[in-house]
Amino acid sequence: MSSTPAHRDPQGRIIAVRRARAGHEIVEVDNGLVRLVIAPALGGRLLSAVRDGREFLHRNPDLLDDALNARDPRAVGPHDGPMSAWHNWGGDKTWPAPQGWSGPEEWAGPPDPVLDSGAYTCDVDVADDGSCAEITLTSADDPRTGLRLTRRITLATGRSDFALRLGARNVSARHVRWALWNVTQLPGHPAERPGDGVWLGTAGSGPPDTVDLVAGTGRPRVEHHGDVLHVPAQDVVGKVGFPDAAGWIAHVGPAGTWTYRFPVDPAAPYTDDGSRAEVWMEHPLEVPLEHLGGLRPRHRVVECEALGPYRELAPGDTTTLDGTMSLGPRLGALSSVGAHAWWGEPLTYAAGKVTGVCVPSGTGPAALLVRDTTGRVLRRQDVGECGAGTPLALDTRLPAEPGAARVEVRCGRDVLGAVAVLPG
Repeated sequence: MSSTPAHRDPQGRIIAVRRARAGHEIVEVDNGLVRLVIAPALGGRLLSAVRDGREFLHRNPDLLDDALNARDPRAVGPHDGPMSAWHNWGGDKTWPAPQGWSGPEEWAGPPDPVLDSGAYTCDVDVADDGSCAEITLTSADDPRTGLRLTRRITLATGRSDFALRLGARNVSARHVRWALWNVTQLPGHPAERPGDGVWLGTAGSGPPDTVDLVAGTGRPRVEHHGDVLHVPAQDVVGKVGFPDAAGWIAHVGPAGTWTYRFPVDPAAPYTDDGSRAEVWMEHPLEVPLEHLGGLRPRHRVVECEALGPYRELAPGDTTTLDGTMSLGPRLGALSSVGAHAWWGEPLTYAAGKVTGVCVPSGTGPAALLVRDTTGRVLRRQDVGECGAGTPLALDTRLPAEPGAARVEVRCGRDVLGAVAVLPG
């Protein structure tokens, strides 16, 4: 890879460029399908994620104009104080958990002068053949938590998703115990359309589905749809946690469908009563919420939050949390999010027919594979082409095969989903 601030291959597939803005610098990365904008000086935030001209992330219009200039450049930089003093720029960022103000084992932010509002260094690497770009953001050393945070964003050509690897290193001389916590702010809206809001899968592992975490004006309403939970669009200020989250969360809104897939460790402890994922919602209020540090929301915002487990870190130790985000069209409700596709209508095989609707993250030939219990392919049936971020609707006859155990949907080398073949 070449460490250059701007690069385009001969076919123009990946572009990465640094641009000056009032008060700070941004880094733009574009693969022709997805355009990302990172703001290193604003706490290492991913500030914009655009597909088909639609912005998926919330950013604060009181602090930033449409070109991402700081309306008041003096607001850029480290700041601290109560919640009412927070410069919430928006976008996607990483914090340490748990949050709290009762002792040094809790992160007393935001605001926070190092990890949330401090400047991050930014290294931009673009592959010599232009096939992918990596942006690595690194915080300063934080004396309060003992941590140095890193965020590595990887965008490849021909895909509507991108990878996000979070890291934390104990740079102090003491043992610390923290969890990585990724917070994505998305635009809320007042009117609910069917399917809008947050969706997440549950693992059925025994913990309660939800826990109440913060009640500003109330508790976000959660609806149960089998092993999938739905937090509809609603005007409330509050937070709910999900101890049984299965490792994916999604938001359906005006821009389309945003998804985030992340690993969970059922055997490890998690913060906030075991929450693996959390949802915060806010809407404009006329008066501050004094019991929340004077917080006064001025916009409709939905936060989709993914947490890693608690990790004990000796001096020099590190912990990481990998995730994958994707941007796609609005199809309504989600039934699942896999490694390479999300499903609106679930994949089914019944009466010799495969049905379902998914949105792949990659491009290539689509095929159905029938496998036996050993994984051997009994039949392959081509079903056209996959387009990255484009719905793939299946309504395909597939005759039963003796010894068939499962039907697999593939896009090129990517497995989009699989379903068991029931006997009889």
